[in-house]
Amino acid sequence: MLFVAPHRAMFLSGGVMLLVSFALWAAELGARAGLLPAIGWVFPPGWMHALLVTGGIFPFFMFGFLLTAMPRWQGYDEIAEGRWLWSWRLLAAGWALVTVGMVVPGVAVGGLVFVLAGWGGMQRILWQVAHHGDLEALHARLVCYAMIAGMLAVLAWLSFALSGDPVWARIAIELAVFCSLLPVFFGVCHRMVPFFSSSVIPSYVMVRPLWVMVLVVGGSVTHALIDVAGWLSLRWIVDVPAAVAALWLSRQWRPVPAMKVPLLGMLHIGFLWLGIALTLFAIQSVASLLGYSILGMAPLHALGVGFFGSVLMAMVSRVTLGHSGRKLAADRLTWGLFLGLEAVVVVRIAAELVPTGWSALVMLLAVLGWLGVFGAWATRYLPIYWRPRSDGRPG
Repeated sequence: MLFVAPHRAMFLSGGVMLLVSFALWAAELGARAGLLPAIGWVFPPGWMHALLVTGGIFPFFMFGFLLTAMPRWQGYDEIAEGRWLWSWRLLAAGWALVTVGMVVPGVAVGGLVFVLAGWGGMQRILWQVAHHGDLEALHARLVCYAMIAGMLAVLAWLSFALSGDPVWARIAIELAVFCSLLPVFFGVCHRMVPFFSSSVIPSYVMVRPLWVMVLVVGGSVTHALIDVAGWLSLRWIVDVPAAVAALWLSRQWRPVPAMKVPLLGMLHIGFLWLGIALTLFAIQSVASLLGYSILGMAPLHALGVGFFGSVLMAMVSRVTLGHSGRKLAADRLTWGLFLGLEAVVVVRIAAELVPTGWSALVMLLAVLGWLGVFGAWATRYLPIYWRPRSDGRPG
């Protein structure tokens, strides 16, 4: 049953990587707080965390969603098992090796080679689907190109692992976050949130203007270029219009009436974090222009934990329920865990604002909260992936 549909194996792999990766990060933060012995990581701990999260967690969920949804967007046949299974095996084996390589020297390099091979196979499928037929393909091609940027980020991580040059790690993080993850998550929300809302909210008008996509996605890519160049004080030039566009779009999508349906409300709340994160980035940049250094990594975690994390839980829960024959509704556990995740976002942002002596402890609290929330979510959702549909239908 695990291989009858691509989202099953992909989501399960992403869920396992999520729990393992954050358990490693919790161990590092516990050592920083003086609660656990220090661990001899092969990579610098912060970069280890960035590599596993941006490359080893989110892409599994992204591939699972895109291989399920994009064929429907493009009028393409369902993706047969034989086309994606070997690529999944390479990805899964690769990230298992990379994870081991965080403590065993030399292993991560081989793992990243496996990942690149598996990613290339997946990318070939996405390219074929995105360029199929004459249907409107804006969203499909946007996420397809963004996933190519994600593959380039893995290549940059491999260059870092081989050379030890920190420039490659910086490039990898910028490519992964601002050229891959943000465009994919925004592109999916831009297409799906109004669509889902239109079937729930009375007299709903779908608002999906192209100019917002240009400001947000174009601004995100430019943000990455500015970061790599080291021009922090100039980021506001793209972050301010992107933040205004994202917040405007969130309001136009009518989040208040969406709260009546928790599974839909989760998506609206998750998308709101994008505007908040971009606003924090803009404030940080303006402060830098005036000679002040503020907020630390708060904007990045408002984006990663708030936007990516919240939308991930909302969208993966929805796809899992809908494609397993279950009722398309968030039960009390799912809604409660989502609200718990929102509290984790606030705690993680607060860790950047408290006195330095308390920072590691508050960060550890946020990570333990993340593990608690997603650990409980995993017990609810991961077993679904190896079980038959509840309605007896195939797939």
